[in-house]
This record gives sequence, structure tokens and C-alpha cells, in this order.
Amino acid sequence: MKENYVSLRNLKFLLHEVFSAADLNRFERYSDYDREAFDMTLEAAVQIGDQYLFPIYREMDKNKAYFKDGVVYVHPALRETYKAMADGGWITAIDDYHAGGQQMPAILFNAGVFIFYAANANAASPTQLTVGAANLIKNFGSEQLKATYLPKMNTMEWQGTMALTEPQAGSSLSDLTSTAHPQPDGSYQIKGQKIYISAGDHNAVDNVVHLMLARITGAPAGTRGISLFVVPKYRPEAEGELVYNDVATAGIYGKMGQKGYVAAHLMFGEQDSCTGYLVGEPHHGLSYMFQMMNEARIGTGLLSAGNISGAYYAALKYTHERAQGRHPSNKDLSQEPVLIIEHADVRRMLLLQKSILEGSIALLLQCSYYADLLHVADGQEKEEAHYLLELLTPIAKSFPAEMGTVAISNAMQCLGGAGYTDDFPIEQYYRDIRINAIYEGTTTIHGLDLLGRKIPMAGGKPFSLFVREVQKTLDAALAVGGLEQDVSLLATRLKALHELTLHLMGIASQEKPEVFLADATLYLELFGLVTIGWQWLKQAVTAQQAMTETLSESELSFYAGKIQACAYFMEYELSKGLGLEQRLKSNRRISLETPPSYIN
Repeated sequence: MKENYVSLRNLKFLLHEVFSAADLNRFERYSDYDREAFDMTLEAAVQIGDQYLFPIYREMDKNKAYFKDGVVYVHPALRETYKAMADGGWITAIDDYHAGGQQMPAILFNAGVFIFYAANANAASPTQLTVGAANLIKNFGSEQLKATYLPKMNTMEWQGTMALTEPQAGSSLSDLTSTAHPQPDGSYQIKGQKIYISAGDHNAVDNVVHLMLARITGAPAGTRGISLFVVPKYRPEAEGELVYNDVATAGIYGKMGQKGYVAAHLMFGEQDSCTGYLVGEPHHGLSYMFQMMNEARIGTGLLSAGNISGAYYAALKYTHERAQGRHPSNKDLSQEPVLIIEHADVRRMLLLQKSILEGSIALLLQCSYYADLLHVADGQEKEEAHYLLELLTPIAKSFPAEMGTVAISNAMQCLGGAGYTDDFPIEQYYRDIRINAIYEGTTTIHGLDLLGRKIPMAGGKPFSLFVREVQKTLDAALAVGGLEQDVSLLATRLKALHELTLHLMGIASQEKPEVFLADATLYLELFGLVTIGWQWLKQAVTAQQAMTETLSESELSFYAGKIQACAYFMEYELSKGLGLEQRLKSNRRISLETPPSYIN
């Protein structure tokens, strides 16, 4: 296996040593998943990455998708790639055995998805859109919808999408205007348009099944009147015949990155012959769609982590091969230049990338573990998993996306001018990752969600549980020894975050929401630093314990690298929280009180 875009060793460290994920087999649903099953699954994912995904990553960028004569053309290898992923069981992996699935734990499934995204997120993403769309049909659709659509979606002959955004309504879903008019046979006539629809149309599948939000005629205004529909590009008729369903592609968007991954502008019902099929109850569409959106937010975090991983390992390889300059103390020009990884600032940039990458994937697997507990546990364990997953989802989506851009910028810097050229893949990773801070809600929206909804939820219980979990890790780190400086740094920032949160809750009780939420994005950034600090200390505790054993040279280097990356994050990144705390405590309301006319 090549593994030149991902570290299997790190994934196994997180799954087995940090999270003890195979212990989930204490639940009947996951009883078949011991450590060996986990490892075999990871290795199978890498095989798909090596054979189908990674080889076409740069090709998809150079030979980008295009729209001609009403057809969207994508890389010709994608159809075979989708088939390989479906044949490998990755579309139905988390489904029940009786439904043809593998009952795979989410923590393992998402580790596999991360591998795919590290190999080639642009090729792998449509499969995960299909997983999400299929889940909505499974959970809320009629038996007829399930029988009609799931078999073909499970094989990736038909692909699923999420169709929300409209020209006049981006994140403001209450302003949706697409309509659904009831028909005598129980179906609906659909009319409207959707924009920026990921993988919304292309020639690598036989049909595209849109999970679309629209308003039934006479529905209430706002989000209360939104319903969810299955709207296929081609609707199946009797005996399996496919009939064009009046879903037309107006065009695809030219994008900064992800050039082989289509974003389409779709027109529904221009000829008044577009049929949609209601999913679940009328006017409940947004609550149903939020299931897919929450899954997609974790998925976007995985997408970002995959981009970071590919760029990091490309930069790491280059720094071990490129010789340039000498140490500042060495003035002897007769001596050979050293490899650039010998320079302290290059190592700083690599540590930055490593700390963001491995901290992000740890958080994403932590959230996946909570999702598993939410699915199989009961009582207090299930309730706590629910609250922690709700609280951490905005960070799991936004931190890898925002800080991943910083990480990949540093990867490019490691290569110098070469990093800016298309001789190396890092410029593509840099372009590809930028959209992830916008996908599934901009960073601002997640800041508002965290501070405005998740922190006050259930009387502050999610936040209290978070503080408890971080404190457990602090206590474990003190017990193992050798990590006292990192403990002190994280404990200080946790205490400050707690005090700041109480301060902001006080403002919320006294002022209008605009005041309380004006800097919610900065609060999200601060919360992310503390959260990733927690994940790094967890890893350092595990590594410190492992260092007491007799280890090979490579294993000693791996664990020592974990401890150093933790120290880097605490000293260089977590410390940036101090400035954010000062800003968030200030009574100067600069952004709120600056009139639009002053920004000129």
C-alpha cells in the first residue's frame, strides 16, 4: 500500500489506543467488529484509495468537468470508481444486516471516508451525498419510495443529492420559493430552481435523485411550511422504464477548486412536467433535512481533514528530499546544504500542519463515537452522547475547514515557489479546501449555532458535560506525568472559556441578540482551540503511557512525535486564545456599531 496521502498508523492509534473503538462490540449491533475487523476495513479503504481515487486526483483538476449540449461530462474513470466503492459495501455499510448493510460503527465508517477524502475528495464526495440522501429515504420515506430508489442508489447507478439553495435564499431557508402542487395520484408537481447543487448532474451515473425542499401550495410561511420531496432527473415508470422528469441543468459553475466535482444550477418544472414524491409528513421537511445536514457537517469536516492530509504528506515528502541552505551557525560554504526539514521554521510549519490534521481527525472520530453511542446506548450514556455531539458538531465542521486552509498554506510555504506551481499537488489542495468553510453553512452560521443554540441548550448541560470531559483528560494527564506544562496551558484556557461563557450568557439575558451574537464566530474559533487542545492532550496521555514500554525505533518516533505535536499545539496555537478572550470580553462593540456607510 502506498499511503502517500494518509497515515494508517495514526488512524489505528486513534481507533485502538485513544478511543478503544473496538470495545463498541459490547453492543449487540457491533458485536462482529473486533480489532481485526477494524484493521481489515481500514486496509480495504486504502486499497480503494490507491487503486481508484488517488491516481485521478490531479487528472480531475486538469481535465475538469464541462457542460455541452445539455450534458455534464466528468472524468471517465468516475463510473468505475463509484462501482468499486459500492461493490466494497461503502454505500450501505452502516445499514442493518437485514437491509443488506454491514452494521458498521460510524467511527470506523468515517475513518474509511476520511481515507477516501485524503485520496481524492472530489471523486469520493458524490458517494457520501448518496449515502445521506438514501438515509433520508430509509428513515422517513414510504415503502414504495424505498423499493423504487434505494436498490439503484445502493449500487451508485443512481446518485443522491441535497437540493436546498435557491438564488434568493442561501442559508436563509425560510425564504425558499420552490413549489409543490398536489396531484390526484398523491404525487406533486414541482416548480423552482436550485443553485450550487453538488454533483447535481453528470454522466457518470444513470440517474440523479434529488432530495429537495419545496413548499406545498398553501403552506405556512417561513421554515414551518417547508416539505421534503424525492425529485429524480428521470422518474421510473412501469416495468422500470425511465422517463425524463423535467429537471434541466442550466449550467455548471466555474470554481476556484474542486474542478472535477460538479456544482450545478438546476431548473425544475420549466415544462410543467416535473413530478416529486413527498417524504414523510407535509411541512416537516426541514427537520428531516437537518438529519442529512448534520451528517454532512461531520462529512465536511472529514472532507477538510482529507485535504489537509494529502497536502501534509506531499509537503513532508518534499522537505525530506529538498536540500537548501545551512544552519545559521554554519558559515562553511564548502559543506553540503542540509535538507530543509533540518531548519527549525520548516519543522514549525510541519508541526502546525500535523497538529491541525491529527487534532481534527481525532475530534471527528470523537464525534463519530458519540454518534455510535447515540445509536446503541440508552439512559444517561445516550443522553450525554447526544448533548456532546450537538455541541461539538459546529467545531468538527468549522475548525478543519478554517484551520485547514492555514495548514495547507503552510504546506505550500514549505515548498517555496515550487508549491505555487502545478508541478506539485499542494496548489490544488489549497484551492480545493477553500469551499469547505462555506459548505453546509458558513463559519458564521456555525458560530451562531454554537453560541446562540448549543451553549444555552438544556440549561447549559452540553457545555457542562464538555468541561467535565476535558477535566477528566487533564486529571489523566497529571496522573501519567510528564505533561504538566501542557496540562497547565489547557487548564488555564478551559477556565477562561468557562468564565467567558458565563459572561456572554449574562449579556444574553440583558441585551438584544445582536449584541450577544455579534462576535459568535470568534467564540467558535476560541472554542475550537480548546476542543482541539483537549483532543491533543488525550493523544499525549496515550503516547506517554506507551513510551514506558520497550519500543522499536519507528514506534518510539511515532509516540514522541505525538507528544511534541501536543506541545506545539498548546504553545503555538492554543495560546492564541488569549487574544480572542480579550476581544470577546471587551465592551467595545466595533462591528455592531459601525454603520454600513463607514465601510467605504
